Amino acid sequence: MKNKILSPMLDIIFKMLMGTEHSTEILTDFLMAVLKLPSEEYDGIIISNPFLIQEYKGDKLGILDVKLKLKSGKIIHIEIQIDPMPSMDTRILFYTSKLITEQIGESEQYDKIKRVVSIIITGHKLIEHSEKYHHQFGLYDIENKVRFTDALEIHTLEIPKTRQLSEDTGNANLLNWMKFLDAKTEEELTMLAEKSPVMKKATLRLMELSADEKARQLYDARLKEQRDIYAREQGAAKQKALSIAKNLLGTSMPVDQIAAVTDLTLEEVETLRSVG
Repeated sequence: MKNKILSPMLDIIFKMLMGTEHSTEILTDFLMAVLKLPSEEYDGIIISNPFLIQEYKGDKLGILDVKLKLKSGKIIHIEIQIDPMPSMDTRILFYTSKLITEQIGESEQYDKIKRVVSIIITGHKLIEHSEKYHHQFGLYDIENKVRFTDALEIHTLEIPKTRQLSEDTGNANLLNWMKFLDAKTEEELTMLAEKSPVMKKATLRLMELSADEKARQLYDARLKEQRDIYAREQGAAKQKALSIAKNLLGTSMPVDQIAAVTDLTLEEVETLRSVG
């Protein structure tokens, strides 16, 4: 019986693949597919928070991201988000900004700050008004298209938008990595392994993890944690929406508009009005 392929879109598996001292070749290939940086930048990558199985305690509040420094001192932050979360855009901005502010103390100079690049990989559509699966955001003058600073950069990679793509003439390697992260069968992985030696190495590593009992136990535990966190977040968001709707029902705003601004259904708003 074949082992079920563990999804690299679960952060703990992604970190086992990309966030250990033995995974720099795989990590480098992925980064080169996403970022337009000189190849020498990746010499001597330092993973700031390497994954060690024996130290993993299953902290429900923890975010199993990958943080690293490049040769020039640039800080790269990679995070996986399978399910949509409330205020996702401001969350991303907050954590990216935090990586900037935590670089210096009160007595240090601002010129010590190194460029921070966040790579956010999502299992859902994040930028709804665009069909592109890869976006790069920074601080720009929107009207005149002038960059203010390159100290902060955010890349978004949306897996669902790649499922109907058979090729990306602009960045074939990046699309291969997106297909790898979304792979669910050995057959899919076998085809991807033929794309490059590094992709083959990543595929073999994922298959090894899928056959490892300890990795499977960590996978199942982390999956339950993520589902619990998602349920709590959704519950909190629903309660906030109900509270706003209840307040709006005391105004002259029509029920359909209240439903629209709170993202509740008409039935939910009507029920709230009948019991309130």
